[in-house]
Amino acid sequence: MSTEKITAEVRTEFGKGAARRIRREHKVPAVVYGHGNDPIHLTLPGHDTMMALKHGGANALLELEFDGTTQLALTKQVQVDPVRRVLEHVDFVAVKRGEKVTVDVPVVVVGDAKPETLVVTENATVQIEAEATNIPETFEIDVTDAEVGTQFLAEQIALPNGATLLSDADLLVVNVTAAPTAEEIEAELEEAEAEAGIERDEPEDATEGDDDAAEGENAEDGDSE
Repeated sequence: MSTEKITAEVRTEFGKGAARRIRREHKVPAVVYGHGNDPIHLTLPGHDTMMALKHGGANALLELEFDGTTQLALTKQVQVDPVRRVLEHVDFVAVKRGEKVTVDVPVVVVGDAKPETLVVTENATVQIEAEATNIPETFEIDVTDAEVGTQFLAEQIALPNGATLLSDADLLVVNVTAAPTAEEIEAELEEAEAEAGIERDEPEDATEGDDDAAEGENAEDGDSE
């Protein structure tokens, strides 16, 4: 994993008002925890930080430069505005080169399984212990031409050198099953609607047909009289 350098500023103002002012300047409030030290409160450049987190993935490793010092920091939590999709706050854990850390690595499925199959990601992450500078961004699982019944377990994932699998070895990560038929999908939908108390409306043409039939019967009754 490569590290990206970010020039930060030590933050001395706190609270919601201070955070809003920081964001108005297109910057991001952040905190670095770890190694038994007091938390370090920082302000980071918004755009550069966003790009670094995109490049590094869920466990992005940044090299933060502030007050003449450099600190390796592993991303732990990112808060994003749900509407504007901009960074609101970032939590980091201070790490050292060669230090091992516990992380959850996202699973990415690639390739196409056999026709009429359904590929299900049973677990979206796999937990490992690895050196902070050697954490994979993702674990790729290739399902190319996989048949129904094929399963991919955590123990089958290739780990980086020096890494240890912490998830159960027999953890089911990806499962290839038979794709449901249209009838099965319809039956599941009806069952879900019934459980939710949803009643389906009668088709309009069917209702109109019943009305026409009723009118015809009434007309015959009138003629017979």
